[in-house]
Amino acid sequence: MQVKKYSGELVPFNGEALRRSLTRSGANNEQVKQVYNRVVSEIYDGISTRELYQLAFDTLKNVRNSFAARYSLKKALRELGPEGFYFEKYIAHLLRTFGFESITGQKVHGHAVSHELDVVAYKEGKLITAECKFRNDIDAKISVTTPMYYLSRFKDISNITYQFFGKQVQFQEGWLITNAYFTTDSIDFAKYYNINLLSWDYPKDNSIKRRVDKAVFYPVTCLTTLTDLEEQQLLKNQLILVKDIVSNPGKLDLLGLGKDRKELVLKEANELIEYKVEEEY
Repeated sequence: MQVKKYSGELVPFNGEALRRSLTRSGANNEQVKQVYNRVVSEIYDGISTRELYQLAFDTLKNVRNSFAARYSLKKALRELGPEGFYFEKYIAHLLRTFGFESITGQKVHGHAVSHELDVVAYKEGKLITAECKFRNDIDAKISVTTPMYYLSRFKDISNITYQFFGKQVQFQEGWLITNAYFTTDSIDFAKYYNINLLSWDYPKDNSIKRRVDKAVFYPVTCLTTLTDLEEQQLLKNQLILVKDIVSNPGKLDLLGLGKDRKELVLKEANELIEYKVEEEY
């Protein structure tokens, strides 16, 4: 059985990968088995990854909305677009969950030129800057030219004292963060020149998908009980996290939802953050 990737490449269907992703949704073993069997019974040779995802998503949604919401994390991150502004905000929020102070959209002057910094963060005497590379394409990869370019930028702002978070500090680490993937050359280059990388699946033990699951840090774009327009309205009002809705349900009032729909959204949101994924990827 072959599956057609977004690029048009045909690859063998990976049933084990599908099982793992279904398990990560929060479904129990019996539910995973039922959903898996239903999906496998409907796929065909040459099915696209988009169709395969939609089939699994719809089947999970019929079991429980929050399962489909968790399963859709990768797609939900792509919906923090289209330009990546909300992705930068999201990364700043994510860093805060790991003890950093963080801000976005900062401009500094380096040794030679000025630079726009997507995210600046500080923790325990360490100042870091992160450049966020947002991609809308499902199989997008960040080529080696990006860390090469970033290395020159980071060198230009190194060994200069800046004032951030009420302190006189210098940048000690540079990060490249993407919701997509890095090529092998990008990873090798970054390792050699000590550039920290974070992507959907890298580093394997501490990737974005793992960090999000550990911190139950799901974006509102995960929620299946909201329309795309409603999600965008929440983002425009700086409501990026499902956690924000759970801690303050009144924030949903700006959408003008009826009582029943509001309860449905809150039910999904609470279920989404109450379950912590322990699955080994």
